[in-house]
Amino acid sequence: MSELKPIETERLILRPYEDSDAARVLDIQGRLEVIRWLGNPPYIPMETLDEALAMIGRWRARHDVDSQQRAYAIEVKDASQVAGTALVMRLDRLEGGFVGEYEVGWHLHPGSFGHGFATEAVSALLDVAFAEGLDQIYAGMFPDNEPSAAVARRLGLREIGVQEDPWYGGDGRLFHTTREEWTAR
Repeated sequence: MSELKPIETERLILRPYEDSDAARVLDIQGRLEVIRWLGNPPYIPMETLDEALAMIGRWRARHDVDSQQRAYAIEVKDASQVAGTALVMRLDRLEGGFVGEYEVGWHLHPGSFGHGFATEAVSALLDVAFAEGLDQIYAGMFPDNEPSAAVARRLGLREIGVQEDPWYGGDGRLFHTTREEWTAR
């Protein structure tokens, strides 16, 4: 089991979530405008600190099982506040289970939108993930999630297009990159 080490950028610290972050996780995950983009319906906002603590625990457990999986709190240095989450998670195909595919994702508190935090955080996260052995990564989103598509483009991820999503079902807008493409950018 490897330890999830913090990653520092010019404006941000990406660090493992701590139990003391539960109130902020609840604030973020309790907002329909955030969770509406994070998975398939029904969208049920988080309601309790216990739910937030359970989510933090699941994020930790995933890394314990598979060191390629990682979920970071995005902390803004000059605000000392968690702006959101940047993560790498394994993808299980609807037909066929896990075949070595991972996705990168991000979500922010609405008060942190529009500052470039997602792009800065995910860029640093991908630098580390690829340096530590990840071969390729996908980013999937709802076809109408223009803000996330813009982040993926700023990151330089190659747009595959809108197609049947093999991991979540339904139509998804998919992006992809490999370690070679990422390091050559």
